[in-house]
Amino acid sequence: MSSLLVPVLILAAVVVGVLLVSRILSRRSAELRGTDATDKAAVDPAELAREAAAKLSEDQHRQLYSLIAQGQAMAAIKLYLSATGEGLRASRDAVGALASHPQPFRKPEAAPQGLIPDDDEPERFPYRYRAIASKGDVTREVSSNMLNDEIYGRIRTLAKSGDVEAAALALTKHSDISMKQAREFIELLDD
Repeated sequence: MSSLLVPVLILAAVVVGVLLVSRILSRRSAELRGTDATDKAAVDPAELAREAAAKLSEDQHRQLYSLIAQGQAMAAIKLYLSATGEGLRASRDAVGALASHPQPFRKPEAAPQGLIPDDDEPERFPYRYRAIASKGDVTREVSSNMLNDEIYGRIRTLAKSGDVEAAALALTKHSDISMKQAREFIELLDD
């Protein structure tokens, strides 16, 4: 009888330990789910839909809503991802917001005239100009021999006036960066 007592006590201790660990892990996962829910609740889906629609051209907007109407969510997410260059999760959230809060296409407001000349080929300078933008821990740098203080000032003015797309387009025209990189740079200039 005493030979069975020790294994039974060990088994009981293991069962109690497993139950405690299971309970602790379930509480932690519930806490994490609770913080995720509050983070998602902080983002207004209607505002997200307005911002997402503003990033699309008229043709992309029409194609995206056509895919949503046909129930092709994955194709709509893929279209949004390729059109904006955002990540998969951001694209999924944006398409979901656009589906639940339909947005009409709005043409972007015209940029103030004369800020960036419409020359076909930008002038190349004998030096490389470095433009640096940072916010918090994020820093972006653009180095180009097609930029100078005057052109960079015009790009900053466009960004501060709210015409992010025109500013990003001008930055890509006067440097060798992609549109996605230019948008990331311009977003750091909003202060």
